[in-house]
Amino acid sequence: MSFTVAIDGPAAAGKGTISKAVAAHFGFAHLDTGLLYRAVGRRMLRGEDPVAAAQSLRAEDLQGDDLRGPEVAQAASKVAVIPEVRTALVDFQRAFATRAGGAVLDGRDIGTVICPEAQVKLFVTASAEVRAERRFAELAAKGLNVTFEGVLEDVRARDARDAERATAPMVAAADAVALDTSDLSIEAAVARAIAVVGAARQGA
Repeated sequence: MSFTVAIDGPAAAGKGTISKAVAAHFGFAHLDTGLLYRAVGRRMLRGEDPVAAAQSLRAEDLQGDDLRGPEVAQAASKVAVIPEVRTALVDFQRAFATRAGGAVLDGRDIGTVICPEAQVKLFVTASAEVRAERRFAELAAKGLNVTFEGVLEDVRARDARDAERATAPMVAAADAVALDTSDLSIEAAVARAIAVVGAARQGA
């Protein structure tokens, strides 16, 4: 029996951390769908056509520390506005979502486009400033030469691009549970998400 948890939200809101924790707690499989777009973006940076890259994406393309870098993140946001890229990746995501044993998918359009019938939908968000602080600390810890102002500018640019794109813009599903992590610890945010999923499983 499949049970799908869709977790959406902007960059650095905490949805990845929450998704992994929820999946581990319930024994579900987890897919960070952003990695699919990052992998396509990385191949584009290497000179490939993004549509062809999306259509030929392989599991090994989801490996590599550089997928988390700022340059690849920006490239991912750019290829994500291409309708043909999104179409090529939809089937992969939907097949993962309906696997036996349960699945957690996090991204930008999981609850609205990829899995509109998901049993649980969460929209994880936080202020742009808080998200920029988190991303800045993460990148600085990796030794990257970044500034808070530059990271904040990138966060706002990605938000605008994700929310304003013509195909599958980032919006909360009408039936999604909102989870603002601006003033929450990781532990508190995870606990709230687990409570929502647990209640839905009991009612299923």
